[in-house]
Amino acid sequence: MDIIVCCKQIIDPEIPPSNLKIDETGKKIITPSGTASVISPFDMHAVEAALRIKDKLSGKITILSLGNNFVREVVKKPLAMGADELILLEDEAFDGLDSWAAAHALAAAIRKIGRYDLILCGRQAADWDNGQVGIGIAEFLGIPAVTLAKQIEIVDTKVRIERLLPDGYETIETILPALITVTNELGDPRYASVKGVLAAKKKTPTIWNKTDISLDVPHSKLLKVFQPIKEKQCQMVKADNPAEAGAKLALKLREAKAV
Repeated sequence: MDIIVCCKQIIDPEIPPSNLKIDETGKKIITPSGTASVISPFDMHAVEAALRIKDKLSGKITILSLGNNFVREVVKKPLAMGADELILLEDEAFDGLDSWAAAHALAAAIRKIGRYDLILCGRQAADWDNGQVGIGIAEFLGIPAVTLAKQIEIVDTKVRIERLLPDGYETIETILPALITVTNELGDPRYASVKGVLAAKKKTPTIWNKTDISLDVPHSKLLKVFQPIKEKQCQMVKADNPAEAGAKLALKLREAKAV
């Protein structure tokens, strides 16, 4: 099996929101120096899914990451877990791409890689939470796509997926090659071993820029970046007894069209 896993480096989603500032003029998010970066947690579940398939069937896992100014210790984590190769699409032109442009660039890189049986992505990136890039890659490559996989099994020349639903799951089978987005219900990613960490340090990632993948990256126009303003209003219901208070509250809720 030749598996490609798309991983995104993001700002650690666990940092307090108060640490993030908005530059409305420059239309960007400002983070304090020293703010930690991580691989998007949902993408780590995709790495784990790939490793489970490799454990059963052997094969090669290639990690593909798009962005700029990568922290090498961060993007090498999948290598430490057991992935085989790391390809970084690193270029200033890849800063701030929207979902369509990111999918376009990743699909171009996958065409350059050439050989693949399965492409895995996280269900969504943990920064913008759009959940669009994986499906976009499949559309550009013209291959089947299945979202929200909680379990993946290779059966002969097909892949069988247990796909998460609001009230359970459904089983889907499709031909290979295919793209699957993986949800956190798959289970926790494994820890990297000391041997794996040492081996990852010795591996040199392949770096491609926009010229290497013959891509003129399109950009959408960002109109505004802002922090939502939260407003609260409180009205006190005065009454002589609980029954009267309940009746007055019901009237106010009806006037506000809340019930």
